[in-house]
Amino acid sequence: MNNAISAACKVVVLIGGSGSNLQALIDAMPNSHYEIVGVISHNPNAFGLERAEKAHIQTTVVDHTAFAERSHFEVALHEAIQHFKPDLVLLAGFMRILSDTFVTQYTGHLLNIHPSLLPKFKGLHTHQRALEQGETHHGASVHFVSAELDGGPVIAQTIIEVGEDASAEALQQRVLKTEHWLYPEIVNWFSNGRLKLSQNVVLLDNQPIPETGLQFTFTEIEGIKQ
Repeated sequence: MNNAISAACKVVVLIGGSGSNLQALIDAMPNSHYEIVGVISHNPNAFGLERAEKAHIQTTVVDHTAFAERSHFEVALHEAIQHFKPDLVLLAGFMRILSDTFVTQYTGHLLNIHPSLLPKFKGLHTHQRALEQGETHHGASVHFVSAELDGGPVIAQTIIEVGEDASAEALQQRVLKTEHWLYPEIVNWFSNGRLKLSQNVVLLDNQPIPETGLQFTFTEIEGIKQ
């Protein structure tokens, strides 16, 4: 991976589903300092592939079901990523657990967005679990990826209040709206050379950020978007 970010940060996005965060990244690209040069899916039927093709972004499918061993899948995935020579790799609904060996190849250059306030509710069904636990606040996190499931240093989080009558579906949509703001913002930090990982510490403008990451409330986000 390249350590020096030039005029346009070359980004590869790994997807597995509808690709709504991919679409947010595509929509933000004209006014940003990054270029999505490739989209890779482990699911050949992912709608996100159509989103990329509509935006004239090259797509690749590395179907995980075609490999008997995870290691073989990861070799093929690595080769597909390296074809694009990216500066940054993003996970956006990529539903495969990656090994320590794979993740180490991209240390400091691999980000993920997760629909919870990490370290709470790692894994799936985060919105339903938040409701069942009686959480008053919920949100999304962007973090550098480690081999631990939904682990790695948190960069930033969006925080919303959970309504008393919220359903998991309604909560998901509210969180998703904040994700669509947060991910492009953080990718821009990286592409401008402001964000980096140094000895497992997140630095923004060469200053360490809190272990919980920077936190943005829904109101703050709306203010920024205006």
